[in-house]
Amino acid sequence: MPARGQAAKRGGQAAHGKGPGRNRINIRLKKEDQVKVIAGRDKGKTGRVISIDRRKGTVLIEGVSMVKRHTRPNPSKQIKGGIAERESAISVSNVMILTSGGVPSRIGYKIEGTGVSARRARVARKTGESLDKK
Repeated sequence: MPARGQAAKRGGQAAHGKGPGRNRINIRLKKEDQVKVIAGRDKGKTGRVISIDRRKGTVLIEGVSMVKRHTRPNPSKQIKGGIAERESAISVSNVMILTSGGVPSRIGYKIEGTGVSARRARVARKTGESLDKK
């Protein structure tokens, strides 16, 4: 019996988008970037990027989108228990990077150098200043 549909085209991979061929979202932010929240319940807040999930397209920002987490005590793992506050992830589309002057901007790229030494450097679209730490 001949193979059919998307699964056949992927060499046996199921058509539901999970597994090694799953798409990753191109996120231009990096850890330690200063960002400003432009949408959602924390609109206007600024913070430092703690981590990035490129598969889900979300970022964790220090002090932003705080949620209460109830944990049960577990003496064998030295977990005290109680109510702890921690950051929850927000969509990368709801944040913009801040330049050194505190201006929110989109991220572009500029080629620096020529030939073998050429590299892509991140620049702020609004001001044109470099965003990469040298």
